[in-house]
Amino acid sequence: MSGHQYDEGHTVAGWVGTAVAAAGTAVTGVGMCGWRPGIALGLGVMASAVLVTWVLHLAGWGKPSGPRPVDQWSLRVRDRSARAGHAGCFGCRLAGRRGVPRPASDSSQPVVPAPEAGLPAEVSS
Repeated sequence: MSGHQYDEGHTVAGWVGTAVAAAGTAVTGVGMCGWRPGIALGLGVMASAVLVTWVLHLAGWGKPSGPRPVDQWSLRVRDRSARAGHAGCFGCRLAGRRGVPRPASDSSQPVVPAPEAGLPAEVSS
């Protein structure tokens, strides 16, 4: 089992983008039930979810995929590498941030595998 299983998708950008998209879907659904302006309004809200998620990602609230050091697992921690861009990230390339590939392993901040059941284990230095 992977050591970053408790970290995937836990970003402010991901949660906010999902909430805005869900609200847009609900408004579109109301439009389908009879309130015709709701269709266009809901589609506009869903399109804004993409923009909101992208802006938050560029601001450092969306983290790159893959394993990260344990101290960056929290939802409250901004991504330190966002300003330079993430390697292979389409959103960063659209913003003109190319990013450099991360090293395969960073010995200063080890990625510690989490236990099978429960919360991630603490890192002892």
